Amino acid sequence: MLFLRILEKKIALTINQAMDGTNKKNKILKNKKNLFSNKCNFIKGVASIDGLEHSNIPEVAFLGRSNVGKSSLLNAITKRAKLAHTSKTPGRTQELNFFSFGEGDPIMTIVDMPGYGFAKASKSKIAEWTELSRHYLLNRSNLRRVFLLIDARHDIKPSDEEIMCMLDNCAVSYQIVLTKIDKIKNRNKKISETENSVKSHVAVHPVVYATSSHKETGLDDLRNEISSLVE
Repeated sequence: MLFLRILEKKIALTINQAMDGTNKKNKILKNKKNLFSNKCNFIKGVASIDGLEHSNIPEVAFLGRSNVGKSSLLNAITKRAKLAHTSKTPGRTQELNFFSFGEGDPIMTIVDMPGYGFAKASKSKIAEWTELSRHYLLNRSNLRRVFLLIDARHDIKPSDEEIMCMLDNCAVSYQIVLTKIDKIKNRNKKISETENSVKSHVAVHPVVYATSSHKETGLDDLRNEISSLVE
C-alpha cells in the first residue's frame, strides 16, 4: 500500500513537471511570435572592449552609414518612438547600444552599432569605434545576424564595401536592408540590382529587404525575419 502511494506521488510529480515545462515552452513560443510586443529594456551602452559582457541570448545587430536612417528604422520595427535616438547630425550613435526583448527572461537582444562614414568625430575616436565594432563582430558567438542598412537612393558606396569585406573576414552572417525605399519608383529593380551587386560576398544573405520607416513599408517582413532567428 505504501509503495502504491509513493508511486502515485511520483507519477503526479512527473505530470506536474511536464505540464509546467509545456506551459513554459508555450509562453516562450508566444513571446517569440510577438517578439516586438514584448517588454523592451535598454541594457547598456558599451564604449570600450572592456565593457562587453558574455551572453547566451540570441542577438542581432544593426549597422549602417551615419545618415542611412538606422535610428528611425529601429524605432519603426520595434514600435517604439524613442528606442534609438534620432538626430539631424550624422554619427550620434557612438557606442554599442544593447536592448533586450522579452517578458521576464530576455529572449532576444538588439544591438545598435555606431554608424560609419559621416560621423563628426576625431580620427582617433573613429578608430576606437572601428576597433570596438570589429572586436564585437569577431567574438560574439551568440550573434545571429547583422542587418546592414543601405540608403536605397544611392548605390553601394566604397565604405559599404569595406564593411561587407570586414563582415566576410569575420565570418559573420549579414543581410542587406534598403532604407528609404519610398523614394524609389522601381523598387523591384532596385532590390534586384542590390542582390546582384553583393552576391560575390561570402557571408551575405541572398535576400535583400526594402523598407521605409516613414511609410512603414517592409517592416513586417523584417520583423518576421528577426523573430525567426530566435531559437
